[in-house]
Amino acid sequence: MAAGAPHGAGGHARNPGGVRASLSGLTTRGRSFLAAGAAAAVCAYVLGQGQLLRVGLLLVVLPLICVLALHRTRHQVTAGRRLTPPRVAAGGEARVQLRLENVSRMPTGLLMLQDRVPYVLGPRPRFVLDRVEQGGRREVSYRVRSDLRGRYPLGPLQLRLTDPFGMVELTRSFTAYDTLTVVPRTQPLPAVRMTGEAGGHGDGTRRSLALAGEDDVIPRTYRRGDDLRRVHWRSTARYGELMVRREEQPQRSKATVLLDTRYLAYEGAGPDSAFEWAVSAAASTLLHVLEQGFAARLLTDTGDSVPGAGAFAGGTSGSGPESAEAAGLMMDTLAIVGHSEGAGLSRAYDTLRGGPGSGSPGGDGLLVAFFGDLDEEQSEMAARMRQRSAAAVAFVLDSALWAGAPSRVEERLRGLRDAGWTALAVPPGAAFAELWRQAGNAPLGTHTPGGLG
Repeated sequence: MAAGAPHGAGGHARNPGGVRASLSGLTTRGRSFLAAGAAAAVCAYVLGQGQLLRVGLLLVVLPLICVLALHRTRHQVTAGRRLTPPRVAAGGEARVQLRLENVSRMPTGLLMLQDRVPYVLGPRPRFVLDRVEQGGRREVSYRVRSDLRGRYPLGPLQLRLTDPFGMVELTRSFTAYDTLTVVPRTQPLPAVRMTGEAGGHGDGTRRSLALAGEDDVIPRTYRRGDDLRRVHWRSTARYGELMVRREEQPQRSKATVLLDTRYLAYEGAGPDSAFEWAVSAAASTLLHVLEQGFAARLLTDTGDSVPGAGAFAGGTSGSGPESAEAAGLMMDTLAIVGHSEGAGLSRAYDTLRGGPGSGSPGGDGLLVAFFGDLDEEQSEMAARMRQRSAAAVAFVLDSALWAGAPSRVEERLRGLRDAGWTALAVPPGAAFAELWRQAGNAPLGTHTPGGLG
């Protein structure tokens, strides 16, 4: 049995061994035939009955023939799997389509398909297929759904073969599997202008390469269709070929989304926990700033940056596919992000300010942070993160508030606002879109309405 690639993920079935392994697949009926045949042969020998001996031999040979038939046809069944889509938001559904094809010269018996799926995606799907003719195909499908983000393997596919007489059942497993990525839930955010924020593109983001007059113009070779009014005659005379001035290069404003993943900063677990709220909000923010034309990156308290610092440093205008690829990479990271064992935010601070080993040119641009509990030391560290950012917004999730106790976050918020942050406390179950709107409308360093700051 082999898996065909044309239908998506597939693989070759693992060889279970020789005929001895096939004999282990005898069903109760097959073993009964063998026992009855052996008993008939013994009785025929003792009683001297030739006719009974023929019956015994028939009973013994029939299941053995079935074993040999299945053993010879075990590599002549192909299968494939198609997962649509391979990435879904938590709570969404994906469709898995399985295809089975009989490429042998003889029809199969009864088949049972079973695909291995993690328990969080639901029960294992099982399908019973009747006889599949030579060259015949069968397609079945099922749906999977998870309320928990993560990466879940689908497969390998298991196939149980039986002969037409029900004497033998052989289970074969394909080697290939697919992966379903369940990303955090996101919600659309209103288009608000953060204090000090520049738009993704615009006059404030355009910089000419000629910064110190005509002599410092960086020319390039003339290309067909270039405006002759842009010819740079001095460079033309110097290089002996027609040179033109470069056009102004649009740059994208930068946005950094900082996610605090420290284990000690959050309490509780599950889809309704504060940490899951922060992950979902960070995902919504990343998608929003990408839609607004920003060069975005995801940064965690461990100092890890996605996409890499090199891609973020360029900041040049990117195409739609590039933004989609960056969004997919960050969503995949958020799908599996978990708690870190770190105790502080120093690594994230080093990355933002371009410290040794950070590989980053700095954290200028829009900074949106999602913090858990902050002690005095970490509050001061977070306040200093504001220095290199044109605008900074902090959403602080206080464990006491989420546990139903009086909030302990007001003093931390005050320190962040004094440093120039727009800081908001996040109550349990808050709608992030509304908090985002309040952050955009709140004057820098002031108390936000509704008791959220």
